[in-house]
Amino acid sequence: MTVAIIDDEQHCIDHLAHLLQPYAEEIDMVGFSSVEEAIKGVDALRPDIVFLDVQLHDRTGFDFLSSVSHRDFNLIFTTAYEKYAIEAFKFSAIAYLLKPVDRDDFEFAFQKALDKTEQAQLNDRVNVLLSNISKKNSPKRISVPHKEGYVFLMVTDIVRCQADVNYTHIFTSDGKKYTASKTLKHFEQLLAEHQFFRTHNSHLINLHFVTSYHKNGYAILSEGTKLEVSTRRREAFIKACGEL
Repeated sequence: MTVAIIDDEQHCIDHLAHLLQPYAEEIDMVGFSSVEEAIKGVDALRPDIVFLDVQLHDRTGFDFLSSVSHRDFNLIFTTAYEKYAIEAFKFSAIAYLLKPVDRDDFEFAFQKALDKTEQAQLNDRVNVLLSNISKKNSPKRISVPHKEGYVFLMVTDIVRCQADVNYTHIFTSDGKKYTASKTLKHFEQLLAEHQFFRTHNSHLINLHFVTSYHKNGYAILSEGTKLEVSTRRREAFIKACGEL
């Protein structure tokens, strides 16, 4: 197995190499410190796993992804905290590690990357990532994991999400329903900055699709669905609708 580390700071490459030491007999490791080096090296070596820094001198890891010919690897970003980039990773369902990289976080991400199913639709997920990164103020796309891989949805097309134990049913404005292998809590956290509101333990709704609220405790959505708003959340719900 070949692991590539792309980072413009040698001490960061050294730190990841140290974390990879328990796997030394199973892997070949190579480091690249620039986008140009990484493009040539990755296209030649075709690594199994790539650790990719976001900022590479005056360029970015996204420049690398846009230019590399082969994306048949599992991808883990490494980055200092930057809210916008973190949201983009989450929306695209691509793994990331915050610097300085913690051993437990590293182990979790690395073990997951060893699973070949994590490569499923990587090109599509990277395209979602690049689209969201390049259009900060435009509508976002989201990668939704389900039993056959991933489905890619515009956030503005999601009407509501409904909990079903450890799964979530997502209903879109074109009348379709998708079942995601994530909890409703996952989507609540993911969509918190995009005018979605948890009205009930089982329901997360896009406030842009709310047409009315009735004082006996339910909201009506534009496609006619009537949903309960829990008593303790009614005041916050009315306020959130008024702030759109």
